[in-house]
Amino acid sequence: MHYKQNEKILQLSEQTLIIGVDIAKERHVARAQDYRGIQFGKVLYFDNSLEGFQRFECWRKELAGQHNKSDWIIGMEPTGHYWLPFAYWLMEKQYKVVVVNPAHVKKSKELDDNSPTKNDVKDARVISRLIQDGRYADPHLPEAIYADLREGMNMYEQLMKDLQAVQGRVHQWLDRYYPEYTKVFANWEGKASIQLLKLGLFPEEVAKMDEERLLLEMRKEVKRGIGLKKIRHLKEVSSESVGIKEGRRMARVKIHTLMDQYALLHQKINEVLDMVKELIRPIPGVKEMTDINGIGEITVASFCRSFPIVRTL
Repeated sequence: MHYKQNEKILQLSEQTLIIGVDIAKERHVARAQDYRGIQFGKVLYFDNSLEGFQRFECWRKELAGQHNKSDWIIGMEPTGHYWLPFAYWLMEKQYKVVVVNPAHVKKSKELDDNSPTKNDVKDARVISRLIQDGRYADPHLPEAIYADLREGMNMYEQLMKDLQAVQGRVHQWLDRYYPEYTKVFANWEGKASIQLLKLGLFPEEVAKMDEERLLLEMRKEVKRGIGLKKIRHLKEVSSESVGIKEGRRMARVKIHTLMDQYALLHQKINEVLDMVKELIRPIPGVKEMTDINGIGEITVASFCRSFPIVRTL
């Protein structure tokens, strides 16, 4: 047994009420026991709502009074996100909140009835037993600026995933309807290329379009780097395109939609990045880290969101 586990066990005393909570989306289950494993009271079922949380509090107070417990520790599995509202609510009350490893819960289920099957009441009991054995950890629940920072970085990463999905769909669209396009624009995400894709034109439409008009359209976004030579090359490859000619009505709608999504995602990514950069500036040590070559503000923000800055429970 590890020293830290011994320490955790020694924190439990005759005055400690141990509560295990099995978390679900809509309804949670709680079981209570003492530091020796003796169970108290009936199983509590309570909703994931303020009324449910208040019911839990009445139940806890009643058990603590009946069994002369002046201290309590409440544990749960940190699976998914359903546990967070209850955990934060308990934190506001300065209660000792701990988490147990879901893998330990799964392995420990057979101790009572030789069955590994899932059961909410059984799981709550297993969780309280794991706490009794010191097999728990303190959760890292960020607050204030760190909570905003974690949410901001999670949002940034999700937006980047969404952007990658849109980029993949644009690649697929080009492969199907305009496979020669990348012979002219090796990087379709360049400003001139984006402007052309926004028009939703198919190869033969580009081939028939007047050179000056095509150049004018692309120069709405890019003043340099594109000239008649590139326009003529584009028209030439477009005239010999083998792109699919069927289903183009909806294919045009698709490319317009994809380019709208692409633009919106870039806008939102930049907005989130600006907010994240603003959040990290007052954090001690950030300036020194960003002064190091190769370390940018986003890298620092990723470090900072994992800082265990939480309220002392």
